Amino acid sequence: MDGVRGVVRERLQGRMRAAMTASMGAAVALAAIAGSAMAQDAKAPDAKSAPLKLELNRLEPAGESCRTYLLVDNSRGPALKSLKVDLFAFDTDGVAQKRLAVELGPVQDRKTTVRLFDFPALACAKIGRVLLNDVLACEGGDASREACLERIETESKASAPFVR
Repeated sequence: MDGVRGVVRERLQGRMRAAMTASMGAAVALAAIAGSAMAQDAKAPDAKSAPLKLELNRLEPAGESCRTYLLVDNSRGPALKSLKVDLFAFDTDGVAQKRLAVELGPVQDRKTTVRLFDFPALACAKIGRVLLNDVLACEGGDASREACLERIETESKASAPFVR
């Protein structure tokens, strides 16, 4: 009887070793996959935090107003139903001249667009800088006004700087 028990014990121990080896192999494989996924996540920016670039691209006279071309680069971010910004135009002496609320939405995901608007009764030559004062509204997905403001990066190709 002891001989039979010994054989059974050896078989069970062999099966247990085989099961443990298989389990360890699966754990190593899962760890490798998880590590690879984490490395990819570290390289790719989160869509929610991907920059939303606003570029003051051009200023041109439009009667007594200054027509403004604003490039909205959302090439790496999610869609927004609404993006309303609060802008101030300062003259060349640094004095605030005009305040304007501008709706830039809808903003498509992974898309760049140009929005036009006018600073009424303000000559383009008088604009020394444009300030992104605040985000008044930001809607879409789980976007918040504060999160949108954090995502926005400003730049200018026009004669006046565009700052936050």
